[in-house]
Amino acid sequence: MQHTIKADTGWKIWWQLTRPHTLTAAFAPVFLGTMIALTYGKLHFPLFFAMLIASLLIQMATNMFNEYYDYKRGLDTEHSVGIGGTIVRNGIKAKTVLNIAFALYAISLVIGIYICSQTSWGLAIVGLVSMSIGYFYTGGPYPIAYTPFGELVSGVVMGMLLILIAFYIQTGTVTADAILISIPSMLLVGAIMMANNIRDLEGDKEGGRKTLAILVGRDKAISLLALFFIIAYGWIIALVITSHLSAWGLLVLLSVPKPIKAIATFRAHLLPIQVMPAMKHTAVTNTLFGLLLGIGILIAHIL
Repeated sequence: MQHTIKADTGWKIWWQLTRPHTLTAAFAPVFLGTMIALTYGKLHFPLFFAMLIASLLIQMATNMFNEYYDYKRGLDTEHSVGIGGTIVRNGIKAKTVLNIAFALYAISLVIGIYICSQTSWGLAIVGLVSMSIGYFYTGGPYPIAYTPFGELVSGVVMGMLLILIAFYIQTGTVTADAILISIPSMLLVGAIMMANNIRDLEGDKEGGRKTLAILVGRDKAISLLALFFIIAYGWIIALVITSHLSAWGLLVLLSVPKPIKAIATFRAHLLPIQVMPAMKHTAVTNTLFGLLLGIGILIAHIL
């Protein structure tokens, strides 16, 4: 059955280019890292907002690099789902998308200079490596997204590393507890990538990708996605039991219905357009998990 994709118009073209449903992967870790830092002292709000804006810009740019290179490699068509679609549906020149992505990188670089000037210039290396990974995720001769390591790399950089950077710029250090609390976020950001690769499995296979979902097969990939969710929630329960977190950390359990719906949707449907709700549930899981955990840490700190 052929599904008609409605093209966006006006400002919606540019908004969809950012792939807004993915931006939570940048917001939630920064918020969580900052809330963890709150238990160590006062917060520096200009640094928090600078980190948040830079992270969002880098995520937007990464999405645009994805849009550009998937188009150049012939993976995106007018009927592709989960993409911005500005090139294949709205007629925006591919070069324009690429230039906007580099412009966002330039702005985030300026913000990064401010952050380093207020904290440590050693962060410049971490930031540049992170930006490079954002570009090479779909750019360059050997894109990370075309390998079985996409979930691992995106999880470490957009999950764990963002939390630890947000924590570091507030405290000037990285603690064992901060690392332990960041692990579920790493898994949930990786889950977003896994969900994306499950949805696009057939198209990616035709395009020559070797994603983890392709290597293990659809059924096992869905089981692996479920395992990501189970470990993430189980990890928080273990941290509460071992007193690394207060019982308020269990607020994350309020988000459990979302991953359950994601897995159920993937099990019940095959077509990319049919499993888009599963993608949304996975992204929302990451957002709610980070927000609820951050709120739980905040409440424990206040009490």
